[in-house]
Amino acid sequence: MIRAKSLYQLIVYSILFIIILISFFTLTIIDNTFNEFQAKIKIIKESYTTKQKDLIRQDIANTMKFIKFYHEKYKNIKTQDEIKKDIIIAIDKMKNQNDVNDYTFIYDFSGKSIYYPVGKPGKNLYEFTDKNGTKVIKELIKISKRANGGFVEYLWYKPQLKKEVNKISFAMSYKPWNWTIGKGVYLDKIKKLVKEKEREYDQKISNSTLQITSLTIMLVLYSIFIYKNATILIAKEVREIGKYFKRSQTDEKPINQDKISFSEFRTIVNYANETLTSIKYKKHLLEDINKNLESKVEEKTKELTNLIESQKQFLKNSVHEINTPLAIIQTNIDLLKRNIPDNSYVTNIESGAKIIQYIYDDLSFMIKKDRVEYKKTYLNFSEVLQARLNFFEEIAKSNSLFFITNIEKDIYIKFNKTELQRIIDNNLSNAIKYSYAKSPIYIKLMYIDDIHIEFEVKTSSEKIDNNNKIFNDFYRENNARGGFGLGLRIVKEICDKNFVIIKLDSNEQETKFTYRFKINENTTS
Repeated sequence: MIRAKSLYQLIVYSILFIIILISFFTLTIIDNTFNEFQAKIKIIKESYTTKQKDLIRQDIANTMKFIKFYHEKYKNIKTQDEIKKDIIIAIDKMKNQNDVNDYTFIYDFSGKSIYYPVGKPGKNLYEFTDKNGTKVIKELIKISKRANGGFVEYLWYKPQLKKEVNKISFAMSYKPWNWTIGKGVYLDKIKKLVKEKEREYDQKISNSTLQITSLTIMLVLYSIFIYKNATILIAKEVREIGKYFKRSQTDEKPINQDKISFSEFRTIVNYANETLTSIKYKKHLLEDINKNLESKVEEKTKELTNLIESQKQFLKNSVHEINTPLAIIQTNIDLLKRNIPDNSYVTNIESGAKIIQYIYDDLSFMIKKDRVEYKKTYLNFSEVLQARLNFFEEIAKSNSLFFITNIEKDIYIKFNKTELQRIIDNNLSNAIKYSYAKSPIYIKLMYIDDIHIEFEVKTSSEKIDNNNKIFNDFYRENNARGGFGLGLRIVKEICDKNFVIIKLDSNEQETKFTYRFKINENTTS
């Protein structure tokens, strides 16, 4: 454009440049839309598959609980065949009558069909292979023998489509009877969701192309209009200037520069006014958009605030409602222990109830900590610690663990009992959760000097790799161990508040948490 030799060439080059720029912009939009479409398709597939896997896994888990419960309840009353028959009848009644694809299947470990609602039982499918070479029943039996079962993806015939489609099943085993129990879901619905998104994508591309084409035409027409009017104005001024120069050859009067300047200025002012009018219009439009945006933001903020408050209230109500049934459970456990001493089932139930109690105490503390003042009193740390060890003893026993203690007697400290209990409980709970099976948990409480005491918990466990993250909200070193990841965060908040020094030492052999307390908060170290 810089090398243009005339105004006409300059305008033509400008129009061509605009067309090229808009074409590039169009291709960029289409490419971005396509990438967005691909990302959405990926998310849809992953989300759908994950959701379906969670549903069938939960269904099988519930079925396994039912089988185990029914078997245990009637094993001394009915024969094995009668119990199996009752269970198969119950499973058949529980299936979704409105969906022929929603069913549970059962095979024995030899591959023989025990229950299959759309076929006859007794058929051995151990060596059945789909078109991809997967030995379906063999793989389901194999993966069901794992501790938590597993998933197998394969091709299976779908009656509605009259062809084989992708299917994924989850299977677990009931080893007393050598049963593999599973449930599957077809994945062909994903294709339908993808086609819907493809239609949305095509429509979006069409709309974008139409808008950009319209904009291109408008810009070209506008450029032509500007070119014609600018050419006329400039030619007129050039002719006027030419006349002045011609007259100056015979006329001594100078060129009236004021007149020429005034004319140019008037033209500039006219263009400036047009520009300012456009700017004012856009400014008002932007102000209206901002006002509308502020209103929407305020509205959504209120909705979010109400949602957060509702969640808080729900959590408060839930914690409150847990307390009564938990007390009933504990009372009945105590009665059972009197009537049935040294019973492993009662021990496991008591262990589970105590874990719920510990979680309840953590949640209750989290809810109340900003509304309740936890006052400090002089406590016998040794007695409090021993009481909590007694509380966790059944939990440790059910996990094949035991405590080895070194607790000095009558160690007193000025501290809040609830907060001290949270520190002790979360450390004992984590020690039980992460210790190697049949290993000791070492508990130590002792004076360090005249103004300090130390509380120490040492376990034989895996090395903690992220010492800096272990006290963060919802962080868990090992996700397979369960829990909310809040316990050590609660401990850290309490320790920071009360100037308790935390020391963490962890290697491949052992992990040790050490807490240094001041005996009296008014003493200086």
